This record gives sequence, structure tokens and C-alpha cells, in this order.
Amino acid sequence: MRALVRAWRAIRWYVREATGEARWDDYVEGCARDGTEPVSRRAWERHRADLREHNPRSRCC
Repeated sequence: MRALVRAWRAIRWYVREATGEARWDDYVEGCARDGTEPVSRRAWERHRADLREHNPRSRCC
């Protein structure tokens, strides 16, 4: 049973890292640590998309 739980946790970690869900949690934790109010998830995603769009080094084309 432990091996199954470990495998599930590993898969969950991988999916969260691959999809960026962990970055959102890091952002919210950082805001709580700094005592600031986090922006909405939509505004945060828009900001990330804008950074990616204006920084073409992260893409191949």
C-alpha cells in the first residue's frame, strides 16, 4: 500500500510541476509570507502569458 501511495504522490507532484499549478501555490504562499494580497488566478495567469509573449527566448520560434 505504501508503494501505491508513494507512486500517487510522485505522479501528483509531476503533474502539478508540469502544469504550473505548483507555481501558483508558491505565489500564494509568498504573498501570505510577505503579508500582501494575491491577485486573482486569472490576473496571475494573464501576467505569466504576457511575460512569455514578450520574452520569446523561452520558445523555439
